[in-house]
Amino acid sequence: MRRYVIKRLAQAVGVLWAAYTVSFLVLNWLPGDPVTAMAGAGMDSGDVDPARLAALRHEYGFDKPVLVQYADYLGRAVRGDFGDSVATGRPVTSTLADALPQTLQLTSAALLLAVLLGGGLAVLATYTARRWLRQLLLSLPPLGVSVPTFWVGLLLVETFSFRLHWFPAFGNDGLKGLVLPALTLAVPTGAQVAQVLAKSLLTALDQAYAETARAKGADRWRVHLRHALRNASLPALTVVGLLVGQLIAGSVVVETVFSRDGLGRVTAAAVTAQDIPVVQGVVAFGALIFVTTNLVIDLVYPLLDPRIVVASGRRAALA
Repeated sequence: MRRYVIKRLAQAVGVLWAAYTVSFLVLNWLPGDPVTAMAGAGMDSGDVDPARLAALRHEYGFDKPVLVQYADYLGRAVRGDFGDSVATGRPVTSTLADALPQTLQLTSAALLLAVLLGGGLAVLATYTARRWLRQLLLSLPPLGVSVPTFWVGLLLVETFSFRLHWFPAFGNDGLKGLVLPALTLAVPTGAQVAQVLAKSLLTALDQAYAETARAKGADRWRVHLRHALRNASLPALTVVGLLVGQLIAGSVVVETVFSRDGLGRVTAAAVTAQDIPVVQGVVAFGALIFVTTNLVIDLVYPLLDPRIVVASGRRAALA
């Protein structure tokens, strides 16, 4: 078990480093100059004082070679210091800390809704004995996956805000203001959970252990929940871990559609302004959330199926 945990921790650190490095390279390859944009405030770069540009580039370290900039940024990032925003001059950590609570609230609510709705749909679709109802329920997840997130958000706003007046259309107005954005993020995410879990449940219900449980007199509900669901949940857990990153990325669109303050809007503004320190901070934070979630899921796996640790140990011994 110790070797299994160490291996997963090493993989998590590798993902964090790779995400930070790739984002740094991409941002530095983009055309344009964030310092010119900040100094000129929309004016042509020829109208900006060259001395002011040189001073700002020196202040933010943009006059150094790319490899030196990378080493400097990475060294500070390891200590939790992402520098100051090029656009606002505020520390990046303060900017992220101000926006973080709203985004965490949104993504947590969306993930909870996705698991409940997607898992409930998968269990109901595979449990019902009515063939037409099963086919109808199993046809819903592909539809949910194919619909664009922004279209779901606009449809929910039109229906429940403008027509029924049940929920506010925009802003961060408490719990009522969270319902529609969370549901917008949860629809495609829950659809993917439902697809994977339903397929795994159908496969598990055809296995020998399920037939043995039926032969011993277990009713359908017991076979479904106690025997099949536990084994079928492993692929769904993997998908949930991967979808955390999708939820963070989707918050950019959802927070824009619903005019909510959060990391999504901060990211959109930073990318537009080529605010490299802020974008680097957002990427590092998103990667940290992603790897932490997947690390927790990896550590939960052996509790559901101890054979995973045994298999990992055998492969290590053979290597």
